[in-house]
Amino acid sequence: MIKDVLEIMFGCSHKHYSFPMTAKPGQRRSEAASVTGTYVVCLDCGKEFAYDWQTMKLVSARQKGSELSEASEPLAKSA
Repeated sequence: MIKDVLEIMFGCSHKHYSFPMTAKPGQRRSEAASVTGTYVVCLDCGKEFAYDWQTMKLVSARQKGSELSEASEPLAKSA
């Protein structure tokens, strides 16, 4: 919880993302990739985020199935 507060106050704003990447079958997946199989990486800090190709938006790790398209946030443009 303290880490979350510090990240909000001083952390990365996650405005620059990589192109979406899909993990190969049989490849070990990170937490972000395990949600949808596809993820993007913040180019400023390296944090990974789950990505939904159908809605072309970031999704939270807690969302699954039909919830993916309901509470997604738009992907910010990379510079």
